[in-house]
Amino acid sequence: MVELGDAADAVNALSDRFWEGILDLSPVTATVLGYEKGMDRLDDPGPEGRARARTLYRETLAGADAIEAEAAATAGLPTEERITLDILRVICNVELEQQDQRFDRLKVVDQMDGPQTMLPLLAAFQPTEAPDQFEAFMARLADYPRFMAANAELVREGLAGGLTAARIVTERVISQMSRLLAIPDEQSPIVEVLKLPKPSDRERVVEAIGKYVRPADRLFLEAFLGKYREASRDEPGLCSAPDGDRLYRTQIRAWTSLDIDADELHRIGLEELATIEEERRVIARDLGFGDDTTAARAALRSDPAAIPASIDELVNRARGQIERALAAAPDYFGRLPHAGCEVRPVEPYKEADAPAAYYYPPTVDGSRPGVYYVNTYDLPSRSYVGLASMSFHEAVPGHHFQIALQTEHPSLNAFRRMGSRMAGMAYVEGWGLYSERLADEMGLFLNQSERFGMLDGQSHRAARLVVDTGIHAFHWTRRQGVAQLLEAGLSDTDAAIETDRYITWPAQALTYKTGQREIERLRREVSAALGPSFDLRAFHDAVLGHGTLPLATLAKELPTWLGVKG
Repeated sequence: MVELGDAADAVNALSDRFWEGILDLSPVTATVLGYEKGMDRLDDPGPEGRARARTLYRETLAGADAIEAEAAATAGLPTEERITLDILRVICNVELEQQDQRFDRLKVVDQMDGPQTMLPLLAAFQPTEAPDQFEAFMARLADYPRFMAANAELVREGLAGGLTAARIVTERVISQMSRLLAIPDEQSPIVEVLKLPKPSDRERVVEAIGKYVRPADRLFLEAFLGKYREASRDEPGLCSAPDGDRLYRTQIRAWTSLDIDADELHRIGLEELATIEEERRVIARDLGFGDDTTAARAALRSDPAAIPASIDELVNRARGQIERALAAAPDYFGRLPHAGCEVRPVEPYKEADAPAAYYYPPTVDGSRPGVYYVNTYDLPSRSYVGLASMSFHEAVPGHHFQIALQTEHPSLNAFRRMGSRMAGMAYVEGWGLYSERLADEMGLFLNQSERFGMLDGQSHRAARLVVDTGIHAFHWTRRQGVAQLLEAGLSDTDAAIETDRYITWPAQALTYKTGQREIERLRREVSAALGPSFDLRAFHDAVLGHGTLPLATLAKELPTWLGVKG
């Protein structure tokens, strides 16, 4: 007979093997998360790496089935272990499906997170102050030609198989690579941010960039020129790719963890846009603009006080917003993260292609805080009208709270703390968007301008449902996507960058509203069931208390955690 403790041990052992396998497959991911494992190696995007990944996914699924079958014959599984198996199944099934579709041939063409962005990221996040750490990074530079050659082969395979990127994405990558190659070796972003054991090591880095990095980047760029560039899809959506409808359906499930139709998501987005517009009209009337929200927005954004005077001023404004949110948080959360949250501007080499803001989690060992990046490109367009809601979404009480609390969780195993985000980002991004509304409840917006910016942010995420599905399921043009985002309240710069982001990452933009709506629905239902005994702090602690979850798992388990009787 299998005891509950034995079953729990078996689940944890399985998830440990899976997570160790993922870190071995992607030592770059390990470094970004703060692990020291594989600091001298880069990932293998080639056939051998794919085969190893496939074996890991299949063996993990078989292990999950065996554990569950044995436990079902006895006392069943404890809650957390049942959740762990749910998450492992979601991840492995969707990863195998993407492998079958060879979606890696599209993922390699990416102006925001493609392989060409990896070394500057590692230079910023990999510890290199000690001599052995520095030598590990130098080994990675020497490994870079192999890594980029494998990625260039993926580009060629995509061309041969007829699965090419949209033309706008190809052009964005070519432009970015050209900018990188135009930077002198001694001014490379790698050199600029790397922390060296001694000053003389700088010359070794510059020499390695000239010897390994620049030739590899040039060969990668050449893979896009000529035939690939000509064969890139004029129509931006996946619906223009071979078997595109099936590819998009898989991406919806990969990003949201839901099996939901594109037409339903499109309809929800349109309904949300109408509701949010009514909220914006209330502020427009208070400001004397009647129902003209466009005029109200223009007035708020053109106010000289809403335009950053310098990069430092913008970064410091974001820091103040985080400090204000941290001061108010104890009234809304029982558990607060130990890790701090640092604010940095997006690096100049990638700011033209980057979103307005994003977040990187703290390291496992606490040696580096969470990092909130704010984009300072085209500074006059970076209005303070929207900065506050971005800070509350990306940092506090948004992604920083959710991800840092998960990383620091005392009882979750390493996979649940660090790897469960692989199960779909709707929980993570849904929490971030929920946090913008929560910030309003917390009184964090200082004026009507910041509240209007929050509503613009909500409208932006509703528009994402419409634009992403419009482009990838309903044959929208890029111009239609930009126009919809402009109507939602984005600036010209952000509307263009965001539309290209949705083209590059099909279905990622769906995660925000789908996750937010599910968290808000659960809050309404639990509050109604518990009545006067409902505790908002307990609700937030329960939502964040088990790490990242597929939305279906959250909906099934959360009422029980809060004492709602079925």
